[in-house]
Order: sequence, then structure tokens, then C-alpha cells
Amino acid sequence: MENNQTYHPTKTKLIVLGAGESGIGAAILGKQKGYEVFVSDGGAIKDIYKQELAVNNIPFEELQHSMDVILGADEIVKSPGIPEKADIMKQIRAKGIQVISEIEFAYRYSKESKIIAITGSNGKSTTTALTYDIFKRAGLDVAMVGNIGVSYAKQVATAPAEYYVIEISSFQLDDIITFKPNVAILLNITPDHLDRYEYKMENYVASKFRIAMNQTAEDYFVFCLDDPEIMEHLKAKPIISTLIPFTIMEPLKEGGFIENNQLKIQLKDGMEAEIVSMYDLALKGKHNLYNSMAAGIAGRTMNIRNEKVRESLVSFKSLEHRMEHVSTVRGVEFINDSKATNVNSLWFALESMESPVVLIMGGVDKGNDYNAVKELVQEKVKAIVCLGIDNKPIHDSLAEYVDVMEDTLSMKDAVEKAFKLAAKGDVVLLSPACASFDLFKNYEERGKQFKLAVREL
Repeated sequence: MENNQTYHPTKTKLIVLGAGESGIGAAILGKQKGYEVFVSDGGAIKDIYKQELAVNNIPFEELQHSMDVILGADEIVKSPGIPEKADIMKQIRAKGIQVISEIEFAYRYSKESKIIAITGSNGKSTTTALTYDIFKRAGLDVAMVGNIGVSYAKQVATAPAEYYVIEISSFQLDDIITFKPNVAILLNITPDHLDRYEYKMENYVASKFRIAMNQTAEDYFVFCLDDPEIMEHLKAKPIISTLIPFTIMEPLKEGGFIENNQLKIQLKDGMEAEIVSMYDLALKGKHNLYNSMAAGIAGRTMNIRNEKVRESLVSFKSLEHRMEHVSTVRGVEFINDSKATNVNSLWFALESMESPVVLIMGGVDKGNDYNAVKELVQEKVKAIVCLGIDNKPIHDSLAEYVDVMEDTLSMKDAVEKAFKLAAKGDVVLLSPACASFDLFKNYEERGKQFKLAVREL
């Protein structure tokens, strides 16, 4: 199907691959817009999603892929979790069927809305939630969608909004064609998911920059001036949208910056630049200075007043599983940072610690390079409790930098061991730097089990 055709053909056959949150959303929106929809999942579909499909009279299959049906599709919406190298994708590509992401599909039916799209290797969820909070406090009709919760397509189908704040992964950006945010935010780029990008950093970087590929000069590209990967790519391949940088290194004529310990945002709108003292920000740590600036800039590009931005930045509550204070037990603080699924996230977590740390880490290692955290581990971590099936890479890289390193295979055991190793005034930090799929369904389940184990101490 050509991109410029109308999208209301008589019963176009739409196949949705993967029946997770985004797939179900795409199926519901497709059905609503008159497509003939079929959902196919090679694994088991959660009961809650089966109910949604049944209620909407959408046929589906699980634990298999009927290739004769799939290859008869006019268009396919693919789950971000399915890699190009999967056999099913090779067959689809050979047939020449157009494949899009749920983000692209939802965008077709929400072009009248203002779209703020946020990507980056770290800090996406926090910045998305903070941006949403700013827009909500300003009284705007806004929805928070994408990786962070409800699917964009489901929101468009069931409760369309005037503004969408979308958290987007590189996998979702890989399958866009026309998607164009009014404000694109690129927070940072550090090695992650390289297994999906032929282990080439430049492929991953290019994927992140797809967020701006359809933007025009009327749109905004908000980016971190202190990130070498971003700056190198921008020099090589300039983009045409209006650039708004943010930095903690120097004052800027235009953008977000720190001056005299004040977070300032200077745009061409002539509004006073000063927003808030950096010491009053609700979210602590250097990485959250960047997140706060990016969210504040997004608000200002949509003419939200400084006081509303300030109100949000000083009173925002951090997300579950992201540097979340769980409890203090006999003087030991427990922090849940289960969403830290890569080394860079662990670096940010350790960088913000001011007390000695007993670190719980481990899981599915995506080819992690732990060199980046060695210095911080040596400086701040007194013991590491490994939680995973294969902890060898952690032992090989970090054992010499801590006095104690122990292995565990359950969250309960990990929390109990960490508590024994901690003294009054220490922090037990769950910041795994790895994916969770060896022992848990996802990082949320890992974080919930951590909180449960802490409460049972």
C-alpha cells in the first residue's frame, strides 16, 4: 500500500503481530476504522487481552503464526519485540508487505493533535511522566501513552486527546513512515539493545534520530548538548526542525541551562528564563537535571506558563521502579530502581547516591560493558548481591572493586543477603543494569517482588 493512499479502503486486511499492550491497541483502532483485523501471537496471550479481543469481536490466534493468513495481509502492525532477523519477518519482507509500528498506525488518526515524543537510552519514562504532569497542571487535554502504559493506538480509539505525550523506544521508531511529532525530545544515547542493531552503535544512533525524520522547521527538536553521540550525529547529518538544546555545562542564549544554581529555559517567546532553583527540584541527581530541563522545554514550546512548569518540577513524585524509595528498615534505606535495565542507568543511580551502597544487580546481560561503572562501584559500593542465572560477567568485571560479592537466584534471598551486608545508614539499591527475563516476567514484576521482600524483612 502506498503511504499517500487514503486509509479507509474497503476491508483492508490488517494483521497485528504480537498481542501485548501495543498490539491490542492497534487491533482495537483498526477494527474501529473499518479494517479486517486478525491478531497473531507466537506466545500465550494474557487473559485480560483475550477478553478485550473478544469484546471487540477481533479474531486471534496464540502459540502459533498461521503464515498463509499473515502473508495474505495488506498491511502488518508489528510488536516492537519482534526482531527483523526472526523467520516470520524474513517471510513477510520477501513478500513485500508493508510493516509499520503501532505508533505509526495511531498517528494516522491523531494528526490534528499536538504530539510530544520522547526517546533516549535512559530517562524516557521519568521525562514522559514529568512532561505529562506539566501539561496536566496547565489544564490541557493531554494523554500519556506509548512505552509508559496505555498504548497510543488504544488511546486514540477510546479517548482521543488534544495533546499526546509519548514515550517511544528505538524499536518503535524503526517501523515509522510518516510519524511526525511537534516536539521531539532526544535525551541521550548510550549503548543499549545493540543485539538488534548488528552490534553497530551507528545503527542504534540512526534509529533514535528517526524521531525527527519527518519534522519541518515549524517543529522542535529538543536534545542534550552534553551527549557526544547526539552531537556527532547532528554534525554529520543536520536536521531541519528548530533545534532547542539543553546542557548543565554552560549558559545558553536559547535552550535549557543552569546558571547561578537556577534552572533556566530561554526560548524566543521573550518570557523570563528563570524557572526554579536546582536545589528545589523534586527529582534529585544530575541525570534528573537533564530530564527536568527537557520536560520544562516541552511545556514552554506549548506556551505553558513558567509558574505551572515550576509547580510541576518541585512537586513531582518519581515513578514506580525508578529510584523509588521503598522503606527504611533499622536504619537501612531500600531503593527500587528495577527499571535500570542497562549499565548507563546503573551509572546514574550510583552517581546520585550519598550513602554507602549494597547493590543488587544482574539478570539477562545484553553484552554489557561494566567499565563505565567501575569507578563509581569502587567509590560507593561496599557489596554486590548478584541476582541472575549467569552472574559471570559481573564477577569478571566488578569483583575486584568490592569487598563482598554474593550470588542469589531469588529476590527474597537477594534482599535478605543485602540486608545482612548493610549497616545502619547504608542504602540497599536494586539497580540491575540487566533485563529481567531470566527470573521475572518483566522489570515491573522484579520491582514488585523487591518491594514485597523488603516489607517481609
